[in-house]
Amino acid sequence: MTDGKLAQSKRGARLGVDIGGTFTDAALEIDGTRYTAKSLTTHKNPDDGVLTAMDLVLNEAGIGYGELDLVVHGTTLATNALIERKGAKTAMITTAGFRDTIEIGLEFRFDLFDLFLELPSPLVDRALRIPVKERLGAGGIELAPLDEADVAAAIERLRDENVEAVAICFLHSYANGAHERRVRDLVQAALPDVSISISSEVAPEMREYERFCTAVANAYVQPKMASYLFRLERRLRDNGLKSSLLMMLSGGGLTDIATAAAFPVRLVESGPAGGALFAASVAAENGLSDVVSFDMGGTTAKICLIDDGRPQTSRTFEVARIYRFKKGSGTPIRIPVIDMVEIGAGGGSIAHVDSLGRVNIGPESAGSEPGPVSFGRGGTEPTVTDANLILSRINPKGFAGGRFPLDRPSATAAMKRAVGNKLNLEPAQSSGAVAEMVEENMASAARVHGIESGKEIRGRVLIAFGGGAPLHVAGVMQKLGMRRFLVPNGAGVGSAVGFLRAPVSYEVVRSLHQKLSTIDAAEVNELLSEMSVSASSIVEKAANGKELSEIRTASMRYVGQGHEINVSIPTRDFTRQDAEALRQAFELRYREVYRRNVPGADIEVLTWSVLITTATPAIQIFSKPGEAYDAKPTSHREVFESKASQTLSYAIHWRADLRPGARIAGPAIIEEDETSTVIPTGMNAVILPSGAILGELTQSENAVKFVKESVNA
Repeated sequence: MTDGKLAQSKRGARLGVDIGGTFTDAALEIDGTRYTAKSLTTHKNPDDGVLTAMDLVLNEAGIGYGELDLVVHGTTLATNALIERKGAKTAMITTAGFRDTIEIGLEFRFDLFDLFLELPSPLVDRALRIPVKERLGAGGIELAPLDEADVAAAIERLRDENVEAVAICFLHSYANGAHERRVRDLVQAALPDVSISISSEVAPEMREYERFCTAVANAYVQPKMASYLFRLERRLRDNGLKSSLLMMLSGGGLTDIATAAAFPVRLVESGPAGGALFAASVAAENGLSDVVSFDMGGTTAKICLIDDGRPQTSRTFEVARIYRFKKGSGTPIRIPVIDMVEIGAGGGSIAHVDSLGRVNIGPESAGSEPGPVSFGRGGTEPTVTDANLILSRINPKGFAGGRFPLDRPSATAAMKRAVGNKLNLEPAQSSGAVAEMVEENMASAARVHGIESGKEIRGRVLIAFGGGAPLHVAGVMQKLGMRRFLVPNGAGVGSAVGFLRAPVSYEVVRSLHQKLSTIDAAEVNELLSEMSVSASSIVEKAANGKELSEIRTASMRYVGQGHEINVSIPTRDFTRQDAEALRQAFELRYREVYRRNVPGADIEVLTWSVLITTATPAIQIFSKPGEAYDAKPTSHREVFESKASQTLSYAIHWRADLRPGARIAGPAIIEEDETSTVIPTGMNAVILPSGAILGELTQSENAVKFVKESVNA
């Protein structure tokens, strides 16, 4: 880059950095030019890995920290602390008689036929769940005053136990948080070094089990996350960073460091959320509407449905599932979140043979410490990455841009010992079985997620990103009955790129039970106004003067039902006359979901939501196809193809050499710094105007024609 171009490129320098279980990814964008890098995640001091990754991209671009205009960060640290049970020593102060709520749960058996079923254990031991006398009614009216003598005794207990964090969770505090706030003030005055989370601020919604669990999870990770976030910010400022440092939220928005430190539970799905936004932006760039995002990193794989350019969202999900990511076996968290299914199948997932002689993958992962056997960092159990190396899908000299040379002989020996010897298979056959199983696991998860969402996925395009997904996307696509996949530019660091596609936003959700037949418009307007002010105050701190917009929704149901659906409501004062319009909107949405209505039934609103957001960054749509030509491979390599169970000669292409319009016939591999895309026998690929790789079965329509039709539509 010349000096003149460098000076011009310093405008609009935006950097996203994502901590994963194995790698920390960084993506820097400057006036349309993108620089990417990976470094191994440093679990003991995660900020070391962040600074290493940032240094790599900044050095490549030739700029310093002081020339950045924005840094966006996402991390799995909160998730890992919950999964590994490595959070703070936490206590819970709750309404007398309800300290076992987080252990009783919903009395739900997620596996009816397992006689030895292990239920998820609470984050707080029963001995540290401290009851105090107080009671509020469902409407927030005080039924029994707070017993401050009980609170004083609880504080002494916290002091004696050297508690680091406390969650304050009272019955019906979503309707009136006065008792929780009073206890917080008393604990804060007596124990100023203890982190405090109150459920009326963390998750002010009905259903005490989910609310209590969310507040406890927030308290459990808060000391570690706050320490990390403020330490990282200090180190970045010391390095010269002058720009805003924003955090990615699980719901797809951005917020400032102070808010993230106060509510770290909102960060637990920040990395996957960035990936879903990345896939949505890629779909828009290429004129696609309904797609499936497939994000496979070093530890997990995530599947998300994207409809009309928007990822599906939810207000509840589970973390730290203990039964192979089976629904119901984890801790419920009630926050705004991008809805996706996650399974323990990443590049670092460990392969083994079970007692029935079946090849299984994960959910245990080698992570970055020690990492796969081929990393040469002390790992002894074969992983999915080791299998891909043995199959020759990965070039051992070019992995991660040549910064991580891989040891194939050690990986082969480990695969033979752990799988081959037990099943009487050669290392290549064992590795092929591992690849087939990991692809089947991901396809099964995607299939179930589509069914649970009521969506057909076979006609969609599968968008693959993360270091592992392009290696497996063709196999997953075919197992799902799909016909096309797409691998975008920057796929290996997709979540980090996705951070730069997110608006600054914050959603406030609160419960206020109202029947439409007797709705109190004044009470609703007072609540919505308070929520709008609360969300705006958070967003304005990070928006840097950008124009804000407001989106309001109501969670509604027929009276007596157990689940709600979301309905949009206008961003103005609600009037009594709006009740009929709201009824019609609910019934229209209800028919879309359930294909019918319940005549004569009254309708109630349980929860209200206000989202304050800046505009989503503009996305360039690429529609002019490049001139078609047959790409010439740079070399050939013998690759074991598991489906054919034989070794074939694969054409090897370097992605940076391929122009839009390039056609590649399988079998082939398209290599780049952070990943490789496998085009197996029976598939072709074309480079789209955006630079993305579109793979398709050879019997389907021409890829360029497909994209042109999609764009024109």
